[in-house]
Amino acid sequence: MAARLLDDLTAIVVQASAVILANPASTAARRTKDDQSPVTAADEAAEAVILRGCVRAAPGIPVVSEEDMTRSAPPALGGSFILVDPLDGTREFIAGRDEFTVNLAIVTGRTPIAGIVAAPALGLLWRGIVGAHAERLRLSASGVTGETQTIRSRRWPGHDAIAAVSRSHYEAETDSLLQRFGVTQRQSSGSSLKFCRLAEGVADIYPRLSPTCEWDIAAGHALVVAAGGAVTTPQAEPLVYGDAGGKFRVPGFIAWGDPAKVQPSSR
Repeated sequence: MAARLLDDLTAIVVQASAVILANPASTAARRTKDDQSPVTAADEAAEAVILRGCVRAAPGIPVVSEEDMTRSAPPALGGSFILVDPLDGTREFIAGRDEFTVNLAIVTGRTPIAGIVAAPALGLLWRGIVGAHAERLRLSASGVTGETQTIRSRRWPGHDAIAAVSRSHYEAETDSLLQRFGVTQRQSSGSSLKFCRLAEGVADIYPRLSPTCEWDIAAGHALVVAAGGAVTTPQAEPLVYGDAGGKFRVPGFIAWGDPAKVQPSSR
């Protein structure tokens, strides 16, 4: 993938991040969607920026975006398409927490090959190209700064493995899995920040054993793999993207910092 395209898409994500910060949860209009999840004016404003930007930066490549899928049928998908969650962690955003992100991924051959995750309130952006590299950048009001740090996931530790877990989706089944894998510490957070923790090498596993959507995880998936990790189904099989007939739903997944540790969630 051309570095210029990644830079162009990064600039679009940065613009969307700025739009979110300009629409704080305390004043942004909000409503409840048919699936009972919340959406705010910040979600929709960020999505508008991304959709316009992708038409310019990647003409001809279909874009699947969370909020757009509630208004229209998905586009015809070719060999490559872009997956977008303009504001991942809307509940965290509404609650006044900093744990929300902007997610953008390129999917080719039904697998994510590049991902960008920005955390506007934290002033950070992570991005990676599978087979090349992953990095963390600083955000400022004018865009990314010169501070770029290459990141790598880490090998599974001999003891005190750390799990990144969801603040709002943590089930008894997940806890049992972590106990079986000998995980002794749990770091709770919202949105795709959990993938970023794995990519940075400060956490070792991120299990999600309940359904989610492709746009929630594609960017984080690419980031973790670019940093040296792996993302699989709970049965340790490859995740496949682009399931328009299934409304882009994923039944569950496990992200691993160390690919050598990959194993099914149940014996």
